[in-house]
Amino acid sequence: MPLFYLRDLTGKQRSQTANRHLACFLAFVAGAVNAGGYLAVRQYTSHMSGIVSSMADNLALGQVRPMLAGAGALACFMLGAASTAILVNWARRRNLESEYALPLCVQACLLVCFALMGGRLQQHAWLAVSATVALLCYTMGLQNAMITKISHAEMRTTHVTGMVTDIGIELGKMVYWGTSAQGVPVRADMAKLTLLGTLVGLFFVGGVVGAVAFKHEGFLSALPLAGLLLVLAVMPVLEDFGFHLRVARR
Repeated sequence: MPLFYLRDLTGKQRSQTANRHLACFLAFVAGAVNAGGYLAVRQYTSHMSGIVSSMADNLALGQVRPMLAGAGALACFMLGAASTAILVNWARRRNLESEYALPLCVQACLLVCFALMGGRLQQHAWLAVSATVALLCYTMGLQNAMITKISHAEMRTTHVTGMVTDIGIELGKMVYWGTSAQGVPVRADMAKLTLLGTLVGLFFVGGVVGAVAFKHEGFLSALPLAGLLLVLAVMPVLEDFGFHLRVARR
């Protein structure tokens, strides 16, 4: 049933299937937020490697303000990741069902803020980084840390570099004709390869959807993404408030 599926998707009792399905949803969201955010602020906010590189370039060129803007974006991403760790451990200490759903709820609320006040946020800045960039980097840090904790660092959803690297490793194993040092045939992990390819594809599809939606609807295009996150997170939160599914599984 859909309600049981939603509960398992973000509940504290985890399975490999639930982890992979949740990662697919979140890869789509990350792609959409990243692409839509770029059209809003002319900066990608989900991957930090480019931001750190730009910080180094700007420092070398003596451009202090852009360097500080990059540092602010990086700090917001790290703060988002730290917030996820705090939320998960706080909920775990209290034995809540929503320990993994809480970061998604926070992310959804922040996307609502982006949708309703994105234009006004652009007028404010902290450490030379616009409030809009800070908010988006913070949400991406939240999400990436959440799926990292759930999967024990096996999956990421907000940046593609690591996933593409792992795809390349598995493709290398696929075409390798020899054995390992222990004499065991080298074989690609096809399940992992399929999952990684799916996540990259969904990030791309999300990017297309997010860019098209922002082009036509502007900041309000973030509202459906916030709604999707709330749907994913709702069942564990409701259980913490006393709502329990009483219908037997089928």
